Formats: sequence, structure tokens, C-alpha cells
Amino acid sequence: MSKLEWKLLTKKRGSSTSQGIPPGKEDLLWVTGTVTLIYGERDAVLVDTFLSEQHSKELLEWVVESGKNLKTIYVTHAHGDHYFGLKRLLDKFPDAKAIATAPVVAAIRDQIKPEYVQSFWEPRFPGQLPSQLVAPEVLEGDAFYLEGEELRVVQLGHTDTSHSTALHVPSIGLVVSGDCVYNNTHLYLAECDEEACDEWLRALDKIESLHPEAVVAGHGVLDPDSSPRHIGETRRYLRDFVASLASTTTAIELYEAMLSLHPGRVNPGSLWAAAKASKPS
Repeated sequence: MSKLEWKLLTKKRGSSTSQGIPPGKEDLLWVTGTVTLIYGERDAVLVDTFLSEQHSKELLEWVVESGKNLKTIYVTHAHGDHYFGLKRLLDKFPDAKAIATAPVVAAIRDQIKPEYVQSFWEPRFPGQLPSQLVAPEVLEGDAFYLEGEELRVVQLGHTDTSHSTALHVPSIGLVVSGDCVYNNTHLYLAECDEEACDEWLRALDKIESLHPEAVVAGHGVLDPDSSPRHIGETRRYLRDFVASLASTTTAIELYEAMLSLHPGRVNPGSLWAAAKASKPS
């Protein structure tokens, strides 16, 4: 039996896509981020970080309180809410290494350039971002180890962005999905056309084929159950979106059609952004 264990930290924040949605879902204008600490007797691996300076401080305190020696931070994909907190963690744990696949590292290096941060992220989260951003190093190969146990990278292709990955820990039946699986949250589809949606569906199949006992959703509820059932629920949402895309003509029609099918999911701003991207006026 594996000696590894895992736990989650979730933080609630405003959505970068929540400005100017149609009226009616204002109480759901929030989103959570989720990070995963996988740990053994002495050492730990962290999967992803948070976006804001405040949440990065709270994440560091949580890792320190675990009493484990942070060895590795793995970044699943190149969205800032998954890697902005790297610098603070690496300063505290100077022997730790932040890693990601080569395409993810290349994208992050572009996105942490000051002009990109100032044009894209700062207007969405004014005054909230860490002052210093760093990129991870390139992971050589497709696996690394924690106290002798394998942690395997799963290449997913395009989920809510290109070159997405998940992390599989076979010995404990865990998959940390990055943003492939969502839990009761509207998917971020603004970067997806129908072909990308099909690729996302295949990524869900790939995670399901691992027969995980637990699946960590990148965005979900504040107290997530990490049930594999969220694979199927994410798949249904994607199929509903593709069908609604074909049956509607305007952004508001697409938005309302999806809300009728998924009325209780948080972060409808993400759906509105996807609707406007898919059906620009």
C-alpha cells in the first residue's frame, strides 16, 4: 500500500470573466481555485498555485503548516491562476523545483512578460497580483517521483487552453485534472471552437480510462468531493454546449440555452464570455 496521501486547499475569488453579464445570476459571480498537496512521510509535491498575492500568502502558510518539505511544484497548464504564486513558494523552499511540460513553460514565459501582465491580467485583477512572477523549468520526460512513488504527467491537448496536462498518481488512484474536469462551475470555453471541444472530450476519456478513485477539479465548490462523477458531468456540459452552439444564432440565445440546462453552476461570466466568443455580433 502506498504511503502517499493528499489534501486540497480551495480559495474563492472573483472571476476574470464576470464583468457585464446579462442580469439574473449575480449571486453566482465567483469561482474557486484548487491546489493539491501530495505528501509522504517527509516530502511533498504541490500541484498548481493560486492567482492573487493574498491567496499566495495563504497557500504558503498552508504548505508550511503541513510540516512537509516541499520538493516539487507541478504546473498543469498556462493559465495565470495556476502559476502566479510560484515565486513566494520558491523563496520559502529554495531547494524545491517548479516544473511543467515544455509547451506550458514556453507559454508561461510569454505570459509573464510585463506588457502581457499589464494588458491582460492587471485590468482584470487590479492591485491583486504578485509583484514578481516566474516560470517553471521544463520537465524532462513524463514522470517524476515522490518518496519512490511515480507521479505521471498525462498529456491532454486542448481543454480550457492548449497543451493542458493532468497529473496521475497511480499508487493512490488520484488524478489532479488541471482544468480538464470542472465541479459545478461553468467551463471556460472562450478559447475553444468545436474542434477544441472535441479534443476536450477526448481528454476526459483519457482521464476516465485511468479508472481513478478520485479526480481533483481545477475549479469547483469550496468543499469539493473530488468524485470521478465530475468527469461525466463535464462531458455532458461540453456536449450541451456544442449542441446549443448549433441550435442558436446569437450570444444571448446560446447563453440562455446553456443556463436552462445548467442553472446552478457558478461563474456564469465564463459562459457569457464563451457565448460572445462563439457568436460575436
